[in-house]
Amino acid sequence: MRHIWERAMALLNFRRTPSPQTGVPVSPEMAALLAGFSLEVMPRTAAKVADFGALLPAGTRVYIAHIDGTPIDEMVATAARLRAEGMEPMPHFPGRIIAGRAELADWVARYQGEADVREALMLGGGVSAPVGDYDNALQLMETGLFDGFRRLHVAGHPEGNRDIDPSGGQDVLMAALRAKQDFAQARGIEMAIVTQFAFEAAPVLAWTRALRDAGITLPVHLGVAGPAKLQTLIKFAIACGVGPSLRVLQKRARDVSKLLLPFEPTEMVRELAAHKAAHPDCAVERLHVFPLGGIKASTDWTQAQGGAAARPAQATEQA
Repeated sequence: MRHIWERAMALLNFRRTPSPQTGVPVSPEMAALLAGFSLEVMPRTAAKVADFGALLPAGTRVYIAHIDGTPIDEMVATAARLRAEGMEPMPHFPGRIIAGRAELADWVARYQGEADVREALMLGGGVSAPVGDYDNALQLMETGLFDGFRRLHVAGHPEGNRDIDPSGGQDVLMAALRAKQDFAQARGIEMAIVTQFAFEAAPVLAWTRALRDAGITLPVHLGVAGPAKLQTLIKFAIACGVGPSLRVLQKRARDVSKLLLPFEPTEMVRELAAHKAAHPDCAVERLHVFPLGGIKASTDWTQAQGGAAARPAQATEQA
């Protein structure tokens, strides 16, 4: 019964204040959940942005995806640029594409020395077989090379990951998260789980409850896909192994009138925001935006839905 009430309140959305970007009323619950959101970029997508301060609030955490084959020079340059423009760069460290300790140490030294990087996302990596010594994120952390970092994040998979557990279940994934949590607690490192994107609130919320039942107390930074064409989202969702929530896109694809319209995560985020407002102890702490339809489209959406907390740095300075 409570779940039905929360959904109704989220859709009715009575108490609103105007968005500084559009003048359209903003839900305070949505604005609260979007406060402190993060964004994902790659060097080539970041290069298309003239100035991140015109799109994002000062200090926004920007993850830099390290796709196999991307030169470390480009990764470090992107991190340095983000730092210079007032953002908090968080590069990916995918273990399976790193040759060994010497290369890892070089990457860490360059990020710290050239871009003042203080945070990192630790990953096994998207390739099937390691090129060197590292097969998972915990092995990277155990090198001691990240002990000087302020914060380390690890990956979460609300709908499973068949590359890690071919059964599609959660037992292996939960055990890995517990091990990383234990490591962070022993070393006094701030840690959070950042997740793959999903398209439906219910499976994600069920997963967060399963985390707590498993004794995992790390905060969750939940992945959402920014506005994009439906065909684009379906392509990325299948490639990234999105699970049951893919049905939201499949249902929309059957509606011919919506095929050419951009899909936005607004309905899902409203439901999450209503749940978070009703259950402040919910594991979802923040949102992480994957700009699959372009960085500008995603930041337009965060500004429209996030109110003053999502106002870009340059707009805040001019106000």
